[in-house]
Amino acid sequence: MEATTANSYTFKAEVKQLLTILAHSLYKERDIFLRELISNASDALTRIQFEMLTNREVLDADAELAIRIETPDSKEDDADASNDASNDAPNDAPKVLIIRDSGIGMTRADLERNLGTIAQSGARDFLSKLETGKIEPGDMIGQFGVGFYSVFMVAEEVRVISRSHHLNESNAYAWISDGSDQFRIEPATKADRGTEIHITLKKDAEEYAQAWKLRQIIKKHSDFVRFPIFIGDEQANQQTSLWRKNASEVSADDYKQFYQQLTYDFEEPLTKIHFSSDAPVNVRALLFISNKREKTMMSARKEPGVMLYSHNVLIQEYCNDLLPKWLNFVDGVVDSEDLPLNVSRETVQNNRVMKQLAKTIRARVLRELKSMAEKDADKYTAFWNEYGRAIREGIAIDHEAKDETMPLLRYAASKSDGKLLSLEDYVKHMAEGQNELYYVLGDDLKSVAHSPHLDPFKARDLQVLYWVDPLDAYIAPMLNEYQGKKFRNIDDPELELPPIADKDEPENKESDSVTDADFGILISRIKQILGDRIVDVKASKVLKDSPIRLVSPKDDIDRERGRLNRFFDREYKVPKKLVEINRSHPIITDLAKMLNHPLGSELVDLSIEQMYDSALVQEGLHPNPADMLPRIQRLMAMALNRGG
Repeated sequence: MEATTANSYTFKAEVKQLLTILAHSLYKERDIFLRELISNASDALTRIQFEMLTNREVLDADAELAIRIETPDSKEDDADASNDASNDAPNDAPKVLIIRDSGIGMTRADLERNLGTIAQSGARDFLSKLETGKIEPGDMIGQFGVGFYSVFMVAEEVRVISRSHHLNESNAYAWISDGSDQFRIEPATKADRGTEIHITLKKDAEEYAQAWKLRQIIKKHSDFVRFPIFIGDEQANQQTSLWRKNASEVSADDYKQFYQQLTYDFEEPLTKIHFSSDAPVNVRALLFISNKREKTMMSARKEPGVMLYSHNVLIQEYCNDLLPKWLNFVDGVVDSEDLPLNVSRETVQNNRVMKQLAKTIRARVLRELKSMAEKDADKYTAFWNEYGRAIREGIAIDHEAKDETMPLLRYAASKSDGKLLSLEDYVKHMAEGQNELYYVLGDDLKSVAHSPHLDPFKARDLQVLYWVDPLDAYIAPMLNEYQGKKFRNIDDPELELPPIADKDEPENKESDSVTDADFGILISRIKQILGDRIVDVKASKVLKDSPIRLVSPKDDIDRERGRLNRFFDREYKVPKKLVEINRSHPIITDLAKMLNHPLGSELVDLSIEQMYDSALVQEGLHPNPADMLPRIQRLMAMALNRGG
């Protein structure tokens, strides 16, 4: 840089343009300036702390390591009561905010180098010289040298007064700039070590002179900076980061208070995940899963995503890059010292470290869920009832998730007495010789429990999984097998099952009271009534207690699409099914006989329509079940001899 006067300098490069970018384009919100200045102060305190590990010959060696913020309000509070009357007079003078630290301080040359050159940072120099493990590099925050200039979002003028820690450096100096292309450095008066920043606020930024506003920003962005931050005489930050402690050092009450502060959810979380690791990537995390997936109006967390910290400073309030979308119900804090950040610290560069961090977080969350499922079935049932659809979403949208999440799947089943089964449980209790995992699709547990597809399985005491969530139909084609056993939808017309054990009568004994001719006429009548709504009608080989079932044609590769279209209110057309009828069922035999009765035609036709519609309801495929009501009323009237 070039001196224009004895004490005035011109920034190198096109600084006016650069400062404009920094102040108005780089940062998304003005509040960030305070975070950046506190981060710089924390760096300065860390550096003096490191210096004093080996050298106590510094200025103010016993000074408290702290950050202090002075507002116009705090000045007024300290004023003598006798000045109250004069304070009532209108005061249009600009408001000044002061931020002080007792850190390492700067010499005149430091001020010129660190503040006079964009993107050069003493902290970066310090890191390059750090050769001892007595202090963690992660405690250093500012590494880019531009965060300081965000102050010009709110400042008309900035005056930085600093005094170095060196005992032989008795002079303090001030760096002054209004954000234009020049700054000046001049001697100043300061008795103690450290740096203080005097910010003359713009008129439209005077809210930052109010203590409550500063506390709000600190709570959000700098609550866990490792040094105390005072506004007046009151400490504004919590300072201790629970996620940076060992889990053994944190009490249950500490976790509860932190969770409540984070979310405003005053119920206990369903579970927490607290861990730290240095390999393959440095990470400290404290994560929570709440009891309820849906946020309440009072929730402090309005969006999905964890809070991402770097070196104990908030980088992103809602980071969606560490967990896949289907795990966005996980809340909490992730802190890593390995993250390379962009210059505004508001977004994380998409690089190998970030990907490794995301892989680590994902693996730990899934590991916790699997551990919960194994060790606490009741808690996992509560989790599944609330978040089961999220796990299904993982299989649906994340091709890498299937193998990870299949052990987490839970289903009610035909023999589970209402309890949820894992696929592991199902396989473990499969019948001898059974090579497939059977499932039935439907709208709800009550309807599938009475599905006609279950007849042959009940007769053979075989377990069938109930898939009643709409996403079950979507992911069914993706679930090919589990532990070498293939999944099988039991509406398959080519379903082959072992013979019924210990039965004296054959399974599909034909009724002696229905002649082949009458049965053939009934089949023809069903085809005539249902027409092109169905594929075909044939006698069932497997039905036992139900009169009819609808099965998917052999070549139907989109058998689940119709069910999904109906659920998502898309254009829906009832899929064509193959109709199987149970020749031995009383309803079928009576209908076959009634075809020979002169008054039976209408009753048979109405009954055929109703059986078909009832089967659609059981399958979860009927577009509007209310349409059946007039027909049901007509059938009731005929049954009471009031028809016709």
